[in-house]
Amino acid sequence: MNHQFVVMWDCNGLEVVADITVDEQTRVWAALKGQKIESRLPNLNHLMLRARYNNQRNYEIYIVEATEGITAKVIEDMFEASPQAGADTIRRLGHRLLGQPLNLKQRAIV
Repeated sequence: MNHQFVVMWDCNGLEVVADITVDEQTRVWAALKGQKIESRLPNLNHLMLRARYNNQRNYEIYIVEATEGITAKVIEDMFEASPQAGADTIRRLGHRLLGQPLNLKQRAIV
């Protein structure tokens, strides 16, 4: 079974990697049983609000689907080993929710 992750980073590095698949399954079963459950995941609306009001940090938020065996730790290790390659991979494979890749050439002061 594939897993979905929320991945968020800014100019200072990776901030959030959260597996939302397990949380969604738990919520569905709890709803079917008539139980309430509190999520341990960061609220996506809060993440987006933080990114919008700290736009100087150039946040990017993506949803990415990964095959079985890929965990949040694997994604964190990928960013640790090579932050640029990790960001490029998530940009290529993920669905962008917020943010644009920072184009340093475009922002250069002449």
